[in-house]
Amino acid sequence: MSRLLGKYFRFSVPSELFITLLCLVMLTGCAGRVSKPPEQKPQVSKTRIARTGYTLQAGVFTVVENAARLTDSLRREGIDAYYFVYGKGLYKVRFGNFPSREDARREASHLRSAGVIDEFYIVRPQDYAAATGDVRGSAYLREEIVRTAESFVGVPYLYGGSSPDEGFDCSGLTMAVYDLNGLRLPRSSREQYGSGDPVPRQELARGDLVFFSTKMDGKVSHVGVYVGDGRFIHAPGHGRKITVDSLSSRYFERRYVGAKTYI
Repeated sequence: MSRLLGKYFRFSVPSELFITLLCLVMLTGCAGRVSKPPEQKPQVSKTRIARTGYTLQAGVFTVVENAARLTDSLRREGIDAYYFVYGKGLYKVRFGNFPSREDARREASHLRSAGVIDEFYIVRPQDYAAATGDVRGSAYLREEIVRTAESFVGVPYLYGGSSPDEGFDCSGLTMAVYDLNGLRLPRSSREQYGSGDPVPRQELARGDLVFFSTKMDGKVSHVGVYVGDGRFIHAPGHGRKITVDSLSSRYFERRYVGAKTYI
C-alpha cells in the first residue's frame, strides 16, 4: 500500500508509520460519525404538600348537627376542624395539626378544661394512609382518598366559610378528605388550585382534584374529588348534601378549569 501511494505521490512511507496514520484517520472519522445520546429532559419533581402531624379526635355523634356544632365551636377557638363519617350513622370530629404528641395533649387538656371537648384521642402521623402509601405505593393512597370521599356522599355539609367566591364550602370537604389521609391541603379552592401539579383531563386519576369557575369568569371557585369514569364528589353548597356529579354534564362541562394532583 505504501509503495502504491509512493508511485502516485512520489514519496515512500514506512509501513509501520502508514498503518499508524491510517488508524488515526479511521478513528477520527468514526468519532465524527458517533451521534450524541439524546439530551435527557430534566425531571420535574411533583409539588409536595405537607404531611399531617399529630391531630386530635373527639366525640361520637349520631346526629350530624351535633358534630357540626362541635366543629364550629373549635373553629371559633381558631382551630381547623371538620367532622367525618366514622361508621354507619356515626360522626366524629378531628382537629388541629401538632408537631408532637405532647403539644397535642397539651391543647386537648386546655380544651377539656374549658369545656369545649370531653374525651379525646390522639392520632399519630403514622396512622394515616399517606404513611402506609409510602410503603404500599401511590395507588393505595389514591384508593383511600376516594374511599374517604365516598363515605361523605349523602352527608349534609353544614360547615365551611362564609365566602362562596373563595369556595370555602367545597374546599372544606376536599381538605377534610385529604387530611383524613394524612395530607394537608390549603384552605380555599383557589389556594388548592395554586398548589399541586397540573393534570390533563384525559390523564385524570382517582384522587385528583378537579376545579371549576362557577361564574365562568376564569376564577376558581369550586372543587371536587375525582373518583374515575368522569365522575367527581363535591359539596354543592352550604346545607346541601355531598353528592356525585359528572364532568360531562352541561353545567360542569362549561365551567371546568382544570385538575391538579398532589400524589
